[in-house]
Amino acid sequence: MRDTLVAVGIPAWIWFVIAAAAAVAGLALLLVDRARESSRNRERARWAELRGWQYVEEDERLPKQWSGGAIGYFGAEAAINVVAGSTFTSDGRRPVFVFDIEADSLIPAVVVAVRCNRIHPVLLELWLASVPFQRAEMPELLGPVGQRYAFADDVTAARNLITQELVDAADALGGDVGVAWLENEWVLASVAPNVGPSRLERLLRDLGEIADIVDPFDGEYGSHHQREPEPTTEERARQQGF
Repeated sequence: MRDTLVAVGIPAWIWFVIAAAAAVAGLALLLVDRARESSRNRERARWAELRGWQYVEEDERLPKQWSGGAIGYFGAEAAINVVAGSTFTSDGRRPVFVFDIEADSLIPAVVVAVRCNRIHPVLLELWLASVPFQRAEMPELLGPVGQRYAFADDVTAARNLITQELVDAADALGGDVGVAWLENEWVLASVAPNVGPSRLERLLRDLGEIADIVDPFDGEYGSHHQREPEPTTEERARQQGF
């Protein structure tokens, strides 16, 4: 006797329960994400206040100053939780930015930037080998440099810029820094978006050391060019439109 398959319909109320459960789960995840974002906002704002720095929630223009490193890799559309200030290095006080980059409504990384007093002659990116660093418009591969791979838009200029001191300083940044790069007059690096102020403080110090290496005040440029007085935090914030 041949078996007969009988189609059994699922009651409509079961589908309603499933849809309601999915909606509740989605809402819960959204609330958790917003709670985390609000906590990060408050933590960043408190840190800026303690340092006497400026804080703004969002700046769409800031990431457009750069095109390399994490900015180009993630396609940063805006900077949020932006801190603007200045920090001391062995060669003096340097302006800094710390901000989350936003891309496709996500926050893939935090960018820390330290300003030098002259424009670097080359875009130089130093990527960890463990990071899938390929993107559409990648600079030319220079090769392994310490624990990282170097990419540059001018290989000859990059070789003149890379010293053992720079390599050692880049290696000391840590395995959570996916990329560090030099672009225009800035030294920048990206780190995971969940890091706190203590990690950002250390990264600022490390990038300050790199800035001192590539932009020495008492070196070739410092002996011939007198530094202009650094703008105050308020003046710099006004210049950035804060």
